[in-house]
Amino acid sequence: MRILRTIVCYLGLLSFGYKVKAQSLPVGSVGVEDYYRRAQLLGVLDSNISFTVRPLFKAGLKVKDIQYPDLKEVRYNLLNTESAFRSNDGKINGLILPLSMQTQFNSHHPYGWNDGAMIPAKGFQTVISGGLFAEYGPLSIQFKPELAIAGNSAFDTFDKDHYDIIVARYYDFYNNIDLPARFGNQEYSHAYWGQSSIRLNYSSLSVGLSTENLWWGPGMRNSLLMSNTAPGFKHLTLNTVKPIKTPIGSFEGQLIAGRLEGSGFGPLEPNRQYFYSDLYLPKPDDWRYLSGIVFTYQPKWVSGLFLGFTQTRQMYSKDLNGFSDYLPFFLPVKAVNADQPINKPDERNSIFMRWLWPAEHAEVYFEFGRNNFSGDFRNNLLEPNTSRAYIFGLRKMLPFNRRTDENILIGVEVTQLAETLVDKVLSASGWYTSPGVRHGYTNRGEVLGAGIGPGGNLQSLDVSWVRGIKRLGLQIERYVHNDDFYYYAYQDTKDFRRHWTDLSIGASGEWNYKNLIFNAKLQYIKSLNYQWYLLQQPGEPYMVNGKDANNLQIQAGATYRF
Repeated sequence: MRILRTIVCYLGLLSFGYKVKAQSLPVGSVGVEDYYRRAQLLGVLDSNISFTVRPLFKAGLKVKDIQYPDLKEVRYNLLNTESAFRSNDGKINGLILPLSMQTQFNSHHPYGWNDGAMIPAKGFQTVISGGLFAEYGPLSIQFKPELAIAGNSAFDTFDKDHYDIIVARYYDFYNNIDLPARFGNQEYSHAYWGQSSIRLNYSSLSVGLSTENLWWGPGMRNSLLMSNTAPGFKHLTLNTVKPIKTPIGSFEGQLIAGRLEGSGFGPLEPNRQYFYSDLYLPKPDDWRYLSGIVFTYQPKWVSGLFLGFTQTRQMYSKDLNGFSDYLPFFLPVKAVNADQPINKPDERNSIFMRWLWPAEHAEVYFEFGRNNFSGDFRNNLLEPNTSRAYIFGLRKMLPFNRRTDENILIGVEVTQLAETLVDKVLSASGWYTSPGVRHGYTNRGEVLGAGIGPGGNLQSLDVSWVRGIKRLGLQIERYVHNDDFYYYAYQDTKDFRRHWTDLSIGASGEWNYKNLIFNAKLQYIKSLNYQWYLLQQPGEPYMVNGKDANNLQIQAGATYRF
């Protein structure tokens, strides 16, 4: 930890220099965000940007207008409005941020992740956002609130057809994480601060208060510790806005201290009993303090290689006691005895690698994480599979029509969160769950990390035609829901037929027209053994079909850039 402290202090001294523009590009910005990453594959964008610490900033991207990355794109003004403004003395500069409306529809049951303010819901839901950005000297203010509205229709949840013992084990698992089956029984609406922030900026560093979504690590479909599946949360941040260059390479990073909230909803029925005992254990009515760090290093001697780590630690506010609880990363890891109270902090960490090959128009990336991080390096080496998870992916751009700058983009990503050790499975524990911090690693009822949730596995293949911002693609995925719970629930029967597996195929695209960016997605999902349910009638053969479900997801949206 002394080495880490030295590096941080050194980078702080190096960062002082000249002023920069601190406007950020929100995580998940339709069409624009992935354009920058594709441009880097083609060798157009600066290869020093890691794409492992997001949101991205205008200073790092080195563009005139962060919302118009394609220099060949003709600028229009359909609404005949002034997008930028400046005070008479020239000291205050500002602009109108894009106005966006995103809509989603699920026909049978909730599906999807990396959707920010949206909730897991059946039926229609919409998120609307827009705002302003202003800068005065080193001070910048970004105000971009979000309004989420969801029909939140009823659907078949887990308890409808299962035996009581299986329902009891469901509560055993989900009592240790805040993942409601449904967000109430009526329409849902909520206004968020969204992608807003107030910052002081100088050279490569920025410090301030933010509610923006964060993304740490190199993954595209998932990130182990920080993604935009859950709504953004209030946090203090110290982060780089562009790589800090040194004689040994460049560095990027972020240090946060945040506040996480519960959803206020239970997993199923709050009054359900089993042998006269209440199954639902209400979670503490307390907010959680989250501290986190991501650090990325690009060695000077290996072009395009990025190495990094992430670590988070959360605990209930009532348990905070001293500096070591507020900022634990620069202090030695304390040994934990078995007889200590169960309300110990909930920790996890990961290491990652991204290797960019601009000459080949390709990248490969990997992230490996540990749940309930122990800090014991020896034990981590001896038992690498204990509470582990990983993400592996690669992307490749193939020339399609060089004259018109058209390419074919192929992407493959594999995410594995399911536990491999029997004792962990039998204790009803999994990634993002915690018996001490029983809300688990969530904010407002959704996972902060990989959207597939605890015990989930995902294999994804994407093939797209791209030209500038424009993209048309096909996606095939296999998604296994919470295998950790499955093995825990059916440990007695060892019934291997009940895995809840989704097979899906979808078509999606983004298309820019003048000031507008349109996006759409149509995805068909075949859920095998929906909610792990299989009913075998007397006399039927052993291999029978489970309770399968057909789900159609439709996404559509439009973004107006002023």
